[in-house]
Amino acid sequence: MASVNYRTLAADILEGVGGEDNLVGATHCATRLRLTLRDDAKADTSAVEKLPGVITVMKAGGQYQVVIGNDVPTVFAELGKISRFGNEDSTEEAAPAQGNLFNRFIQMVSAIFSPILWPLAGAGLFKAFLALAGNLGWLSPSNQTFVILSAAADALFYFLPLFLAITAAKRFKANQFTAMAIAGALVYPSIVALNTAGAPVQFAGIPLVIMSYTSSVIPIIVAVWLQGYLERFLLKFLPSAIRNFMTPLLTMAIMVPLTLMTVGPVTVLLAQALSNGITAVFVFAPWLAGALLGGFWQVFVLFGLHWGLVPVMINSLATDGYSIMMGPLVPAVLAQSGAMLAVALRSHSAARREVAAPAAFSGFFAGVTEPGIYGVNLPLKKPFYFGIAGGAVGGAIVGIGGSAASAFVFPSLISLPAFAAVGNFAMLLLGTAVAIAVAFLLTFFFGPRETPDTDKDDAGVPDHADEGSTAKQANAATPGTALGSVKVLAPVTGSAVALADVPDKVFASGAMGAGLGILPEEDTVHSPVAGTVQVAMKTGHAYGIKTDDGVEVLVHIGIDTVQMKGDGFQTAVTRGQRVEAGELLATIDRAKIREAGYNDMTIVVVTNTKALTAVLPLGEGHLVHGVPALDVEL
Repeated sequence: MASVNYRTLAADILEGVGGEDNLVGATHCATRLRLTLRDDAKADTSAVEKLPGVITVMKAGGQYQVVIGNDVPTVFAELGKISRFGNEDSTEEAAPAQGNLFNRFIQMVSAIFSPILWPLAGAGLFKAFLALAGNLGWLSPSNQTFVILSAAADALFYFLPLFLAITAAKRFKANQFTAMAIAGALVYPSIVALNTAGAPVQFAGIPLVIMSYTSSVIPIIVAVWLQGYLERFLLKFLPSAIRNFMTPLLTMAIMVPLTLMTVGPVTVLLAQALSNGITAVFVFAPWLAGALLGGFWQVFVLFGLHWGLVPVMINSLATDGYSIMMGPLVPAVLAQSGAMLAVALRSHSAARREVAAPAAFSGFFAGVTEPGIYGVNLPLKKPFYFGIAGGAVGGAIVGIGGSAASAFVFPSLISLPAFAAVGNFAMLLLGTAVAIAVAFLLTFFFGPRETPDTDKDDAGVPDHADEGSTAKQANAATPGTALGSVKVLAPVTGSAVALADVPDKVFASGAMGAGLGILPEEDTVHSPVAGTVQVAMKTGHAYGIKTDDGVEVLVHIGIDTVQMKGDGFQTAVTRGQRVEAGELLATIDRAKIREAGYNDMTIVVVTNTKALTAVLPLGEGHLVHGVPALDVEL
């Protein structure tokens, strides 16, 4: 489809199906646009089938399916530029949120932070350098140059809700600018002043509990999530004459007070309970209180609960001259930084290392962990858990030593002098060292290594080039492959089915390329070749892999299983990931697929068959995953 104009094709398809008014919904799978029409009779199927770039058209499962092939994501994206349907937010190429509620929460937060990771990492490094300059006497904190540079470094963190409003709005299908307005209200100077004043606050006679929303994460994510539902409700029921301006007006008027009346009070109450509990524990078991603070401080920060502890710390500094609560925060912060450092040294992903290295530096020297928490440790999970473990052990040691801060500082290596005057400073250093060591070593030896990136560097050499030449990798991954050919392995164990007998006319016709079907007997699906994952559908039902020799292989799990929206599918790979032949692609629930009324046959085809010399089926009868199923002659 190199000569096809995708914008023209998208426009012609839209016209051919009866225009935007006849379109109820649009999505896509690995090979086809899946359109839901108001009236099928308005679609000119014959005209759509004749469009350059369209393979065929079929109707199934209540959908009007336009088969495009590998370029369907591009056509879908172009459809989004000329209509309200089809855009990058609704494509199905990314891996879905999988697992339990906590895992899905982590994936959601990581996805929202992903677009701002580099600015966040840069700002964190900026703060670290400024902190060093201040401690070394190069710049005085009272110097106007320092003040201006601090504003540049701190702004992203202070106004973090505004940035998260944009990315959260994209994820939750809400208006980005309305979301920014809501976030702006949360950090508006007069709202901040209400919090610092400490006087009772009311809204329409209702008592209001105010908290600090600067640098917060969860409140704006929750607010934008609710905003999306409210906007869709208003757009549906408001008259068209007033819809455009009344929707944002009502959304802001409702969501700002609602957020302040719900998220704030809940967070404050939880934070106060947490603060009272930890304060009480310090009395009878300092080691336990130290372990709790050292282990879970970053979790408290994530949910904004730390704001309930900060006033207690400041009050202790004012009345006693020190805060014992601040002692365990040093191992808490530096343990997470140690885990980041291990990822920077151990990960095979160059992109991850580029985030982890500066994030570890800003964590160690400025106490700024946001870039590393949201860009490294939390998405990878294990480093975050290992950081909690290290912080808990180190915090217990610091608690036993009674270490405390004599000034309110960000816990970091350069702020250690603030902890030297009260308690056992040697125990603080020991606890901090142990925390870093535990988190670093656990992550280094047991953390996720990740796969090499597929992007090329400036010299045009793939990041994984040190593993051997690409030809060697392809041949090594598929034993018995002769020069000039590639063996495509069976992705599942089961009975082979000739492509012509596959119960899907698009695949059976060979329009998508040569291949075969397999009736699976197990719930695991494996990569048939070594290469790069180019398609990993959000629904988990289809994967496109391109070998180093240019062979493009599609593994399609089930017939029309895209309709299950990921239920029964658990993805093991992501787009852009390097996989070896036989590596796990997905785990499926065949019983659930059959209960939903779908065929669980797995189809493997070479989608660029026409560009190759030949694609010959090798397997018939019963196949075991990992045995050659297709012979591709280059």
